[in-house]
Amino acid sequence: MNILAQIINGLHIGSIYALVALGYSMVYGIVKLINFAHGDIIMVGAYAVYVMLVLVGVPLWLAVLVSLIFCAVLGMVIERVAYHRLRNKNAPRISLLITAIGVSIFLQNLAQVVFSSSGKSFPSVMPDGGIQLGGTTISYLTIITLVTAAILMIGLQVLVNRTTFGKAMRAVSEDAGAAKLMGINTNMTIAWTFALGSALASVAALLYSSAYPLITPYMGSSMGIKAFVAAVLGGIGSIPGAVLGGFVLGIAETLAKGYISSVAADAIVYIILILVLLVRPAGLLGKNVKEKV
Repeated sequence: MNILAQIINGLHIGSIYALVALGYSMVYGIVKLINFAHGDIIMVGAYAVYVMLVLVGVPLWLAVLVSLIFCAVLGMVIERVAYHRLRNKNAPRISLLITAIGVSIFLQNLAQVVFSSSGKSFPSVMPDGGIQLGGTTISYLTIITLVTAAILMIGLQVLVNRTTFGKAMRAVSEDAGAAKLMGINTNMTIAWTFALGSALASVAALLYSSAYPLITPYMGSSMGIKAFVAAVLGGIGSIPGAVLGGFVLGIAETLAKGYISSVAADAIVYIILILVLLVRPAGLLGKNVKEKV
């Protein structure tokens, strides 16, 4: 397989990593929480689409809409039930981290109880075929994934930088106490940030399940970890960093599989992460922040 095909495949999976990494970065940027339950929102979104398409039999657009709304509401519920009180009581970050891991385990086991641990075949919802580019075939699924991811990333950047809600997000991220004094409803802003990140994860779930059409209760674990690595690689808390980290991770993974070893691809990706963080601890686009003791 030529280098162009490898890069295109890397951009394909990297754009999915980027969508999930955006959720990690937004939540960390606003409440300094690494929400390890975020990866399992992908699994929930995949099962939501599966239920609506296979068991209920609705059109694709309605299944996607239901998945978006369900994941967004679930994100807000998780924030309210699991993190809200800990945040308001200024609990140690380790308490929030342990809670996030607990929520992740709960979602995995709940899905196993409801759907069993065996995998489900995700229905084919994307058009077959593709287009030729320099002797390389680019599938319609890859094109749809890249275009969808690009639209969502640009839309998110506009939302954060040009809207009132985006200004509120940035204000809470900078100083939640000062934002509250300025009349910003910090709790609602944080809740909507969780909802937005979860909605992006539901879109990533559809795109990922279309490329790898087997969904299981544990599918979000690996994807979530890789997306977290992408967020850290790009600079966690930075939206452009999450996008860049996702693409870098995706391309590095596919090149490692194609030219080195598919077995060792994950290890090679993590080695790259370690090397980058040794040179630039804040990530590629992150900023070094000094804290007063």
